[in-house]
Amino acid sequence: MNLCKLPMACLMVCGALIAFQPMPAAAEGQDDRDGQNDFDFEIGTWTTKLSLLQRPLTGSGTWVEYEGTSVVSKVWDGRANLVELKVDGPAGSIEGLSLRLYNPETRQWSLHFANSRNGIMTDPVYGKFKDGRGVFYGADTLDGRAILVRFVISQISADSWRFEQSLSDDGGETWVSNWIAIDTRVPDEAGD
Repeated sequence: MNLCKLPMACLMVCGALIAFQPMPAAAEGQDDRDGQNDFDFEIGTWTTKLSLLQRPLTGSGTWVEYEGTSVVSKVWDGRANLVELKVDGPAGSIEGLSLRLYNPETRQWSLHFANSRNGIMTDPVYGKFKDGRGVFYGADTLDGRAILVRFVISQISADSWRFEQSLSDDGGETWVSNWIAIDTRVPDEAGD
């Protein structure tokens, strides 16, 4: 294949993807911190307020609001977890499932998502938590074109946290937020 004939945006995305693949911790110069419990703060039931950008990467500024719940369950003693999302809004309902897996060799998490509309698991995003903030990158497609995806989990407290997904179609030079969720913990029914 002649690389000179590939569109520049494709080359930028392909080059950026190399940087987002999981790497052994030693190659990253990381310490020996075991991050398998990084998502423990999220175990439980949450109310979710979700803002979803309509037609991302088109210049659209139209957001749709949803509300519902997220239930996060620990699996494999914390080395994995399962998120069940159910939200409703004026544009309908979203039911999603996220499977998060911890790789002790790379000390990174892979996050996989599927929605009930098509039941297809997306390609994962990879990353980890540092200084109380989780950042994860991966590749996807949107309307037939290659894009990059970035997830950021921030503003973490015992009772709330923020999730933002952003997309890039220029190899990570610019990012457009398209999914912002604020989750608030549902108090334990037992009163604990």
